[in-house]
Amino acid sequence: MKIAKRLLPALLGGASLLCLAPAALHAEPAPAAALATAPAPPERDARPNIVLIVVDDMGYSDLSAFGSEIRTPNLDALAASGVQLTNFHASPACSPTRAMLLSGVDNHIAGVGTMVEVIAPEQVGVPGYEGVLNDRVVPFPALLQKAGYHTFMVGKWHLGMKDGQSPQDRGFDHSFVLLNGGADHFTQGGTIFAAPKASYRDDGALVDLPENFFSTDFYTDRILQNIQGVDDQKPFFAYIAYTAPHWPLQAPDEYLDRYRGVYDVGYEEILNRRIERMKAKGLIAEDVQPAPSPGVWPEWSELSAEEKAKEARRMEIYAAMIANLDDNVGRLVAELKRTGQYDNTVFVFFSDNGAEGSDAEDISEKNREWIQATFDNSLDNMGRRNSFIGYGPNWARVSSAPFRLFKAFSYEGGVRTPAFVAGPGVRQSVSDAYVNVKDWAPTFLQMAQTVHPAQEGAAVPPLQGLSAVPFLTGQSDQVHPADATHCLELFGRVAVRQGDYKLTYSNSPWGSGDWELYNMRSDPTETRDLSQAEPEQLAVMKSAWETCQRDNNILWTPAIAGKNAYGNTSVHFPERQIDFRTKE
Repeated sequence: MKIAKRLLPALLGGASLLCLAPAALHAEPAPAAALATAPAPPERDARPNIVLIVVDDMGYSDLSAFGSEIRTPNLDALAASGVQLTNFHASPACSPTRAMLLSGVDNHIAGVGTMVEVIAPEQVGVPGYEGVLNDRVVPFPALLQKAGYHTFMVGKWHLGMKDGQSPQDRGFDHSFVLLNGGADHFTQGGTIFAAPKASYRDDGALVDLPENFFSTDFYTDRILQNIQGVDDQKPFFAYIAYTAPHWPLQAPDEYLDRYRGVYDVGYEEILNRRIERMKAKGLIAEDVQPAPSPGVWPEWSELSAEEKAKEARRMEIYAAMIANLDDNVGRLVAELKRTGQYDNTVFVFFSDNGAEGSDAEDISEKNREWIQATFDNSLDNMGRRNSFIGYGPNWARVSSAPFRLFKAFSYEGGVRTPAFVAGPGVRQSVSDAYVNVKDWAPTFLQMAQTVHPAQEGAAVPPLQGLSAVPFLTGQSDQVHPADATHCLELFGRVAVRQGDYKLTYSNSPWGSGDWELYNMRSDPTETRDLSQAEPEQLAVMKSAWETCQRDNNILWTPAIAGKNAYGNTSVHFPERQIDFRTKE
């Protein structure tokens, strides 16, 4: 009898008496005297362990399972053993996604209607725009904790900097977290001139980093310590919020040259190769072509030899970070196998948003001056501990293949991310079923055989996501009804999904500055606007947006998208003097 079959009842939410270790099924009978005197060992809780891995700013096609040239054998093996999700959606940016993840409700209800770093004046003081995970919602880790799970977290928090706002206050037994939205990967350096030192909390207490720190390695070490410290029969929930591959792009020396020379062929060639691999894997249809560039950045053939060398090196470092991340996931899996916990562990993996096309130098002129004065970004030093680089909009387009744009935008490149679920009872498949980040909270609660307090009449916002357990176990082909409405808004940019249609709004030059309508079945890369050709469908979708806006208390006007929105500019090629807002 296979382990997955034995553990299926636990994943479905029912107790199982068959969840004994394999050795227990074949052990020799104990002597009668021993049976009479020795106390019976505690029976292991049949509910599965849950490992949630969230990576930062990874694009849709950046795993080899999703078409990348970057080799990710450990993540690929997990994806192949379960359900690979090709239609998973998050928010266009990090903290709103994390708020929806932990609460199971829209980010405007959970307190992160926008990133606190870029809040618009008209949003200040409005309920739902607190910039932190608010106290009105119930984070699912607190419910798992109450239901008897050990709860651990490492990595990026980004949901509150003050006392009383840390993971310790939201349901985690132990945590080691970065409070900021980003940080240096080798040191405690920050990512903005105004906060050059990043903030960390260890079990709620502010701390400084140890020597020999590298973010991905350290977070893996710490979560392994947490798991190894479990000495009872209770299951654990481990949330690993890696900060890789968020800029600054940095990697240990032994990884820096793994992809040397691979990207010398340029953006377009790597993009086309990824598209062909995706087609060969059946991830996209044969007729799908990559979304065109907005036309505001130079193509590879327009770059000088020096620019090409630096651009290729940026992508080499990005690939090195993902290779290191994959090796660390391999370490985690190996340890769970060594300790006999792997077969009772569910793995969930996704990226918090699409690839990052903006650079830290975009934040402000002062930030640009600080980076240029503080770090050594020469070609030979890129990726080392005293460098600070991103990889820019053209490589972000490659990472987002085949979709349109990237992080900060409501087009698919900003919100559709690589994802998979593996573990006991999870079927093996590649699925295009729509899954949303809000679905994980009810999914984990069902796995833990517990309920949300709103289901018992408590006066708290009810879950908006749906449990994916019936879908994961093969009882259903979908998580959501085919005609369900899904909506999001961030930085004034809007997306509404209903059936095959998607309504979007994005400011110029990234969008039209007006409502756009797409048929996602026939046009997944959002290249053919149907707003003029199908006015009745446009009206239906605009009505759905108005309902969504009302239900989630979204403060929105078109003007919000046009000013101070993240991703509005890029100074990746500052010497070219391009104003990306006007394409001049």
